Amino acid sequence: MRTGTLQTENSYEPLGEMTLTDLLPPVADPDALYEIFTGWASRRGTAPYPTQSEAMIELLTGSNVIMATPTGSGKSLVATACQFAALAHRRAGAGRVYYTAPIKALVSEKFFAATEIFGTDQVGMMTGDAAVNPQAPIICCTAEILANIALRDGSAADIAAVIMDEFHFYADPDRGWAWQVPLIELPQAQFLLMSATLGDVTKFRDDLIHRTGRPTAVIESTERPVPLIYEYVTTPLHETITERLQTHQAPIYVVHFSRAAAIEQAQGLVSLKIADRDEKDKIAELIGGFRFSAGFGRTLSRLVRNGVGVHHAGMLPRYRRLVERLAQAGLLKIICGTDTLGVGINVPIRTVLFTALSKYDGVRPRLLTAREFHQIAGRAGRAGYDTVGMVVVQAPDHVVANEKALAKAGDDPKKRRKVVKKKPPPGTVGYGRPTFDRLVEAQPEPLESSFAVSNAMVLNVINRPGDCMAAMKHLLTTNDEPPIRQRRHIRRALAIYRGLRRAGIVEQLDEPDDLGRQARLTVELQDDFALNQPLSAFALAALDLLDPESPSYALDLVSVVEATLEDPRPILMSQRDRARGEAVRQMKADGLEYEERMEQLEDVTYQRPLLDLLEPAFATYLQTHPWLADTPVSPKSVVREMAEQAMNFTEFVSSYQLARSEGMVLRYLTDAYKALRQTVPDEAKTEEVLDLIDWLGELVRQTDSSLLEEWELLAHPEQAHTGAVEVDLAPPPVTRNPRAFRVLVRNALFRRVELAARDAWEALGELDATAGWDADAWADALDPYYDDHDEILLGPDARGPAMLIMDQNPEPVGGREWRIRQIFDDPEGDHDWGFSAVVDLDASDVEGVPVVRVTSVGRLD
Repeated sequence: MRTGTLQTENSYEPLGEMTLTDLLPPVADPDALYEIFTGWASRRGTAPYPTQSEAMIELLTGSNVIMATPTGSGKSLVATACQFAALAHRRAGAGRVYYTAPIKALVSEKFFAATEIFGTDQVGMMTGDAAVNPQAPIICCTAEILANIALRDGSAADIAAVIMDEFHFYADPDRGWAWQVPLIELPQAQFLLMSATLGDVTKFRDDLIHRTGRPTAVIESTERPVPLIYEYVTTPLHETITERLQTHQAPIYVVHFSRAAAIEQAQGLVSLKIADRDEKDKIAELIGGFRFSAGFGRTLSRLVRNGVGVHHAGMLPRYRRLVERLAQAGLLKIICGTDTLGVGINVPIRTVLFTALSKYDGVRPRLLTAREFHQIAGRAGRAGYDTVGMVVVQAPDHVVANEKALAKAGDDPKKRRKVVKKKPPPGTVGYGRPTFDRLVEAQPEPLESSFAVSNAMVLNVINRPGDCMAAMKHLLTTNDEPPIRQRRHIRRALAIYRGLRRAGIVEQLDEPDDLGRQARLTVELQDDFALNQPLSAFALAALDLLDPESPSYALDLVSVVEATLEDPRPILMSQRDRARGEAVRQMKADGLEYEERMEQLEDVTYQRPLLDLLEPAFATYLQTHPWLADTPVSPKSVVREMAEQAMNFTEFVSSYQLARSEGMVLRYLTDAYKALRQTVPDEAKTEEVLDLIDWLGELVRQTDSSLLEEWELLAHPEQAHTGAVEVDLAPPPVTRNPRAFRVLVRNALFRRVELAARDAWEALGELDATAGWDADAWADALDPYYDDHDEILLGPDARGPAMLIMDQNPEPVGGREWRIRQIFDDPEGDHDWGFSAVVDLDASDVEGVPVVRVTSVGRLD
């Protein structure tokens, strides 16, 4: 049995050996459920507010509830009450309760919180790449998971209640369909829709009443537990921040609309001397032995030690956790971040300071919507921390400059007329106090439908028992789309259906079959085909196309798996830009004219290994797996490039200037590691493949172990940590896994071979300058090599075990150093050149990477 906990927002403290499940009454009587739940909540220090009580009463008596209350008003407690009621009714034969959220991290957080409250056997989780205890009565899942279940099973689904958190994602252009489908397809369910920024919900209330036949209560309130004060200022940003610090309005979250701007601003604020000596000492004490990696880690270390934090979605999770922990301890007075704080940031913020009211949304610059403004502003002032929250909006830079010029002119009319007022920079959207006033007073815009039709949607409905034609018609004609878009969706659905019939995937029946179907699939859908990584089965099939005897087998296997992963756009765009830069340089050297260069450049992109093999194979695979048409195979080379060039995480991030997207890089590498472990069968794992998997796992773990730990914890949620969260859950010693460490060492040595082969002396000097081998030393030492040989080879033989000699007892246990010799593979096969090095095992454990000290470079004895 799990330890009970006290909920303070997103954190939980031990309460006792009791779960809420243990308090379930024998009969699901609404009055009894209310008394038990509110008593439980009060004992935990979370006695319900009036709006919470009202919402709970409506839920317990069977009504749908739309809860449109401000951030910090306790919607999570109402969701827990809904789960409690559904669990009670489950004992009487009712269906499950599903909690959905827009992002996996939030789903995971709610899963672990629910296991603390209800017990691990009562809660399951389903996301795109993980399924834990999926038969549990309480399921936490992403919105797409629930939508696909609703499409597959309709009103027959084992679902009694649905909780939709962050329901404003209903209007998301790419994902809004997943919030709408359950409303259409699950009339048997009770719904709890929650968001702080819903706007007018009349249509949702009326729609739920019509679809479910249940009363539907709208719980609205503009009254926050912590009221907000809004202010528009025309002082320079540094002066604005200084004033807030002096008037005790910290912690301040300074909102930017790009990661680069947030980091640049944070660095500029260090000069304000935000933390005094005592505060700096407390920060250093809390940080302790936290490992800051090279690159952005060193920048963050300098910032937080001066009382300034940075927080955005591109950071490594451990860095975000550090910033949150320091802020919760009251040690960071300023945090510069992006507008992503609107979802799930666990930081006490007293003041939200907008640096602008306009943003570039990926298509064009525009003003913030009322929903965006209030979603961000709502994070100011947290219950239990503040009595009031401050929302400050900074005037545009040109307005600030104009105000400063006018102030300098004083009251002299002539001088004021002579002031030449600056205008908004080209390509930006100007705003002023009227925009501010409008946004403060405006209600969030009404949510607009973003429905979409896909192959998977059509196949799910066809495979459902009953009349699929009637079901599809219902789905396509009763959604919330305007008529013109409904007709477009109907045409797309018909085109998909006809294509499936032409391909022989669907056959139309003359008479309904035993399940009442008028059409049926001629192929069997894989279990949960649209719920998990959709291309995993293709990857497994594609492995049969590889030759295990090929020298490139291990890397080709990686390429097959990478082709099935979601594209990491920032990485791919950086790779493409580098490829195009190199192509332009070569074309210039070849004498091509500008127009011809530009024409040829369109065909230059990032590396796409095995493209000629995988695309035809996928086209064939689609003939029997048509639901994959919406998720095409996408060859790319991220893990493969790192392996081929023996790059570690820091080197790869630095090479492609991805410091602002480290978190995204880590997430991709983690997904690749999990896919390699899960997808590749044991019989396909050669020794080289096993080495590569171990290397990738250790690389991820030493960079930031939190994503892997969470993934591994999902299988054993009962082991979840329930006490205070440590600042840094340090990874195990890198030498702990001898196999992975050998591969890391081998890569570190081969990295030097690869750089030497490219005459990259400066990069070599950066690796080995502290050992006395700077760029000049490397160049001088290898100059005689080229008297004997034309080049240093980098093929499979160059990476082979014959080229690397370790000491006879390389196990780290009891040893302090490894002595190593790396041999160059020369064209003549003499193998008479290379370098020697020492690996410091203790230092490697501290750094999380092999600490290599080159001792000699030259002709071998």
